[in-house]
Amino acid sequence: MFLTEHDLTELMAWRRELHRKPELSGQEEKTAATVQALLHAAGADKVVAGLGGHGVLGIYEGDVPGPTIMLRAELDGLPIQETSELAYRSLVPGKAHLCGHDGHMTILAAVARCLGRQRPKRGRAMLLFQPAEEDGSGAAAVLADAKFDEVRPDFVFSLHNLPGLPVGQVSIAEGLVNCASRGMQIVLTGRTAHASSPEFGVSPQRAIATLLSEITALGRGGALDEAFSMVTVTHARLGEPAFGISPGQAELWVTLRTLTDSTMELIRQQAEDLVQRVAAREGLQVRITYRDVFSHCLNNAEAVAHLRSALDAEGVRHSTQGLPMRGSEDFGRFNSRSRAAMFFLGAGEQHPSLHEPNYDFPDQLIETGARVFMRTLRNLLD
Repeated sequence: MFLTEHDLTELMAWRRELHRKPELSGQEEKTAATVQALLHAAGADKVVAGLGGHGVLGIYEGDVPGPTIMLRAELDGLPIQETSELAYRSLVPGKAHLCGHDGHMTILAAVARCLGRQRPKRGRAMLLFQPAEEDGSGAAAVLADAKFDEVRPDFVFSLHNLPGLPVGQVSIAEGLVNCASRGMQIVLTGRTAHASSPEFGVSPQRAIATLLSEITALGRGGALDEAFSMVTVTHARLGEPAFGISPGQAELWVTLRTLTDSTMELIRQQAEDLVQRVAAREGLQVRITYRDVFSHCLNNAEAVAHLRSALDAEGVRHSTQGLPMRGSEDFGRFNSRSRAAMFFLGAGEQHPSLHEPNYDFPDQLIETGARVFMRTLRNLLD
């Protein structure tokens, strides 16, 4: 490592400044500009902006040909009001970095400083600051960008902090590590009527009551094996908040979750068939759309072996604890082009969970994450 205590102090301050000014998926313009400035200051040979939206890629060239290794972090925050009393809490109402993406960016910023002081001997090291992870669209957008075709990494590595795991310990495994998920938005349309004469309308009331119980019964969780499925109602609305109107429209949001993409296709079809049957029985029109679509996340075995070698060299304890996990992550899409793997870095057994309003990234993880990433790069590029 080439980080001094002064470096770590400055990096911590940079992370906290990011924390104050979160931006949501697809809106990360100012965050991206901050990252670009940092990469230029850290001596990147090339900085590619506007990748898959607001994505930023910093490239450090070796002296001779060799593999291309990419590390990835995320730019976006969440649409949640932060409740902490931290001096650096979010200044943006209703938005906050409550998943630790500010910390993940800072780990890559630490790696950028190290690479600026000693470039790889061969090949290329690339640092990707990816947009729009939280809504599942960012990785796909980066991969679809023609500018990404020009770089073609051989390996892609990432990390995510993980509350519930002891601070600084790592969970890592080959194969499936994150579930597939997708948000299913169901709109049922009938016809409004006066509340005194509901028989003159077509109300979605019975349909919503039926779906609230029957759609969740399609997937009840259980063991995280290949048959795992879970359906969670996240939002429901029936009509307007008025006493004089029998409702003519209803909306239901559910999250479908499975361990594998193939099981997702089965549960999606079952859910759609159920909605269509219930709507037809009640004389309703139906519209189904999908948002926040995540494929399952699969760790490549060779990529995992490289990370484990780095963890061992740096004396970081690791196991397969807690894997696979129910949460989703769009990083899995990179395996379609490269050998990719993600590890999970413990944020503390009693630490607030990801997406909780009082969550904050532990600054002590900056140095640990950077050490593992730098060792991985040195092992492959020196």
